[in-house]
Amino acid sequence: MKEILAAQRESFMAALPEPLSIRKDRLKRASAMIRDHADRFCDALSEDFGHRSREQSMITDIGGSIGPINHALKNLDKWSKPEKRGVQFPLGLLGAKAWVEYQPKGVIGVIAPWNFPVNLVMSPLAGVFAAGNRAMVKTSEYTPVTAALFEEIVGRYFDPTELAFVSGGADVGQAFAELPFDHLLFTGATGIGRHILHAAADNLTPVTLELGGKSPVIVGKGADVTQVAERVAVGKMLNAGQICLAPDYVLVPSDQENAVVDGLKSAASAMYPTLLSNPDYTSVVNDRHYQRLNDWIEDARAKGAQVEVVNPANEDFGSTNSRKMPLHIVRNVTDDMTLMQEEIFGPVLPVRRYDGIDSAIAEVNRRDRPLGLYYFGKDEQERRRVLDRTISGGVTLDDVIFHVSMEDLPFGGVGPSGMGSYHGLDGFRTFSHAKAVFQQSKLDVAKIAGLKPPYGAATRKAVARQIGG
Repeated sequence: MKEILAAQRESFMAALPEPLSIRKDRLKRASAMIRDHADRFCDALSEDFGHRSREQSMITDIGGSIGPINHALKNLDKWSKPEKRGVQFPLGLLGAKAWVEYQPKGVIGVIAPWNFPVNLVMSPLAGVFAAGNRAMVKTSEYTPVTAALFEEIVGRYFDPTELAFVSGGADVGQAFAELPFDHLLFTGATGIGRHILHAAADNLTPVTLELGGKSPVIVGKGADVTQVAERVAVGKMLNAGQICLAPDYVLVPSDQENAVVDGLKSAASAMYPTLLSNPDYTSVVNDRHYQRLNDWIEDARAKGAQVEVVNPANEDFGSTNSRKMPLHIVRNVTDDMTLMQEEIFGPVLPVRRYDGIDSAIAEVNRRDRPLGLYYFGKDEQERRRVLDRTISGGVTLDDVIFHVSMEDLPFGGVGPSGMGSYHGLDGFRTFSHAKAVFQQSKLDVAKIAGLKPPYGAATRKAVARQIGG
């Protein structure tokens, strides 16, 4: 890995400045790499998960990878222009100028997760390549077939000094994070994010962390309960809930709890009338996660929760070694249940009652700041109160998850749900160095401003101007 990094950095420094034509060519090659092998990637993803919906993979990992690249190609000329900045009076009048140039940082490290192992490699690379960088990617050990496919095909599209993939377990991940990158992006669990930050600290490597957390849904005044139920069910059951932005728990007014739960059951049943043989429904990724989810459900049951399993065809999940898991709606949840303490990352949905919007806001605020927050409702004043009184990485109103797919919006968390952001222009800037440039006037400004000794009347005037009063 050290040799790859050294070769990439040497190649990067020799090539500076990185022309836009080369950046665009890299973006086009990145897009072609995914498009040319879309079917193989879908096969690999399904093999890694036990079963993964092909159509879902085409949307989330194939289309979801090519879309950001196309967006970068379309906007790169605009993003990369120097940005004129103002200079203080009277320097502007005397001919001084100031501007910001966006310069590539160098070699960017990307540590990708298992839940969207193509999209969460390629979407960051859109910004990395647009900004003119080289990249090394550490793939997840939980999706080895997808990782092997990347390693097999990357050489057909990229020189190793442009893009390289490495795979392996936690020890490789640790060593990767300790490399002196010019920037490091990690997507994954909050607990691992802490280790990544420690590992990067010795090199003072700038880090962007895309983590997760318990993203709440607030059902507010005037919300269309049928619409709420359908949209939450779509978001919760996509990828079997294995999404960092999946709705993690639902806050409903006490008098609407039954209606929302009934709506969730109807919506889930309509989309997935069967599960075990249904090609549209994805499996839980591995035995460890499957066991974890079941343990958490049993923990909630033991502590008094009511668990309602949405199994419209009454299938026998116990008689199969499939890791498909139906939607579990969990009611009467309390804070001592693991489900309400940890990010769920699976098709398990706690529903909690609230009375008055301020109590819902308080419930959100006494937990760690989430990656996403979802509010449904028609009352503008209440909506504004939720937006003003909660802090989250991003918000989708009247739906879930969708803000992540808007390339012109920054995607990132806050506090335990992450730091920094990327996507679109924000990704270009994250992976660029904003270099300040000041061009001085031809006049002897130091003398005029009283900066040049011997100090005297001009100095006193300059100080008086600066401090006012």
